[in-house]
Amino acid sequence: AMDAPLPASPAGLSAFVAVSQVLGLALLATTGAWLGRYRGGVAWHSPLQLNAHPLCMVLGMVFLQGDALLVYRAFRHEAKRSTKALHAVLHGLALLIALVGIIAVFESHRAQGIPDMYSLHSWCGMATFVLYLLQWLLGCGFFLFPGASFSLRGWYKPQHIFFGIALFILSIASCLLGITEMLLFKISDSYSHFVPEGILANTLGVLLVAFGLVVGYVLAREEWRRPPLAEELALSMDFKTLTEGESPGGGS
Repeated sequence: AMDAPLPASPAGLSAFVAVSQVLGLALLATTGAWLGRYRGGVAWHSPLQLNAHPLCMVLGMVFLQGDALLVYRAFRHEAKRSTKALHAVLHGLALLIALVGIIAVFESHRAQGIPDMYSLHSWCGMATFVLYLLQWLLGCGFFLFPGASFSLRGWYKPQHIFFGIALFILSIASCLLGITEMLLFKISDSYSHFVPEGILANTLGVLLVAFGLVVGYVLAREEWRRPPLAEELALSMDFKTLTEGESPGGGS
């Protein structure tokens, strides 16, 4: 027998996902243009090493994190196991790239004799990264690898969803703080005169907010949630039977 065709995505979902990707690419292009045109570019073990920090944070903690959150909306009809793996891999890649950015700023500060961890940006950014790492480890432990019981997964899932969205918001907020801090350090005398660098950096901030709003809107639409496939419901019931000692019919 021929396989039944996959149901169409809900109206508007594909368009909003596409818009999010356009905004994400615009984020990266604007960050690169700012650092390349006005900050001298990016290089390791040089005075330009600091510039790797904003590039890595925008790429990892915003763009890739946002895409990881959209996985369950964009791949609605793929196998749940594959979707979970992609979700975890994107978050893991975001963490690795963000770690490179953190190493870049600490090494740059040490080379230039600049103190660490005194600003609001650094406090919020480091807290976000540490919580993001913890969120990823707990998510892998509860959902990707076997071991957690059905009831424990059910209890943790709302917490995982809440903190996933909260950390995405915190990541964007930390980036906005970082942009403002960098502008005040580098062009404090001319920033208020609407110089091109200030306008470009402000545009980057607006794009960050726009990307966050579009991703948030996609996540908030209840009818755009990924529907469970029939085989997933059966597997879920089997998993509950194995871990909770219940029969599929609810008996002991």
